[in-house]
Amino acid sequence: NEVEDNGKKIYLLAAADCTGHGVPGAFMSMINSSLLNETVNEKKIFKPNEILNEVRLGIINSLKQTVKSGGQKDGMDIALLSFTFYQDNILLQYAGANNSMYIIRKAETPVIEEIEPDSMPVSIADSLKDFTNNELTLQKGDSIYIFTDGFADQFGGPKGKKFKYPPLKNLLVSIHQKPMEEQKEILRTTITEWRGDLDQVDDILIIGVRV
Repeated sequence: NEVEDNGKKIYLLAAADCTGHGVPGAFMSMINSSLLNETVNEKKIFKPNEILNEVRLGIINSLKQTVKSGGQKDGMDIALLSFTFYQDNILLQYAGANNSMYIIRKAETPVIEEIEPDSMPVSIADSLKDFTNNELTLQKGDSIYIFTDGFADQFGGPKGKKFKYPPLKNLLVSIHQKPMEEQKEILRTTITEWRGDLDQVDDILIIGVRV
């Protein structure tokens, strides 16, 4: 999504995973998508953590959620980014609900850095603390990745185990300098071969951006 704030163009990007499957999951996706668009386009809230705070209130009100034991706590996990372009650099802001962000800086020996999310979904919780806003300055050549848990949680391999996050990090480091389209095909081939004859257990989403 592209928005403008005080003459500055801001680009918003999200990798979200709503609770539920089938019809309930589709219903939650519609609610969350609508609330995200309303928060940004109508309420003009552009800071990632403030967006998540506002969407959470919308989910709680829409679904009449309470903190009582056994209450309905549907919502979503999400990694939400905003990119603000300045003359000399790009300001990246990130807020996450259970979904982290990886960044690989352009360097002779690249290292992947994980920016961790808040350990809570965008929904009702015992303690409704504000989501954390993280700010980083990006330089040309930096690569950023956000994702849902579908890739890491996919069962496969010789022992039928989960793929897990450390191998995903290593894979991204090894391919991050390749064109994004080629990276996509490597990721697709890797998880398909890993899965083998097993069923895909969840939706899979990985978004990569190179500055």
